[in-house]
Amino acid sequence: MGVNADPSTDVEGRRATGDPDETKEKRVALVTGAASGLGRAIALALKKDGFSVFGTSRHPAETSVPAEFPLLQLDVRSDDSVRATLEHVHSLAGHLDVLVNNAGFRFLGAAEETSVDEAKDVFETNFFGAHRVTAAALPLLRATRAGKIINVTSLSGLNALLFGSIYSASKWALEAYSESLRHEVKSLGISVSIVEPGAVLSEKREQPHRPKETVQAYETARQRALDVIVSGDRTGIDSARVANCVVGVVHSRSPRLRYRVGPDATWLPRLKLLPWSWYERGIRWRYGLDE
Repeated sequence: MGVNADPSTDVEGRRATGDPDETKEKRVALVTGAASGLGRAIALALKKDGFSVFGTSRHPAETSVPAEFPLLQLDVRSDDSVRATLEHVHSLAGHLDVLVNNAGFRFLGAAEETSVDEAKDVFETNFFGAHRVTAAALPLLRATRAGKIINVTSLSGLNALLFGSIYSASKWALEAYSESLRHEVKSLGISVSIVEPGAVLSEKREQPHRPKETVQAYETARQRALDVIVSGDRTGIDSARVANCVVGVVHSRSPRLRYRVGPDATWLPRLKLLPWSWYERGIRWRYGLDE
């Protein structure tokens, strides 16, 4: 996997150095997966709040949006890339106050259709990527004695997504990781919180990644489930609500562990208090699996 030797180029190919003196006076935030969508909304909200924001993307040169904040090249699947980017942020800002682990991708398909290599790819980005960035950022966050780590999971980290066994597993793993990490770093002045959005409105959102091989036996049920899931991209909450939640966590003196954003993320997990057979029947009805 290639590593960009110079992570300091912005989306226009310019040096993303900014003003070092100004940067060192401001609170500093690093947001992964900030080229578009939810990550970009979070980065812009933090910038509006007065932060010096560094966003990251695997391919910043391919991003067509305005360069409103430095967009650094970062592949969360590469130890070298993560190390180089955190060193660059340190050289520019001298400190780090907030880390938002947002980078990830959706992968949907039946478990039988999903190869072990495909499953590993999902975890490399959605789970191990967050761990790589967090481990590399912790020395900077420890130095502030007041750092904040915010991991963006999803409703899928609370309720397993149909035909998303691997994707949901990666989000559930990040939930457990965050809960344990919160205990580890609390005495160091660092807080760890999880933001769990439901469906987020994004008409331009990339279609879910799919297994290379398919099994015909799942075709009808899989398509019904995927239609419901993807419809959330057109009917979900505005990404600004999630971004505002992140800003709220940053300002909280005693941040909670979990923040659910959106009606589905709020009410659907509560239904698990019902007898399992009732809950299961409701989920299958919602996705049209028993028609």
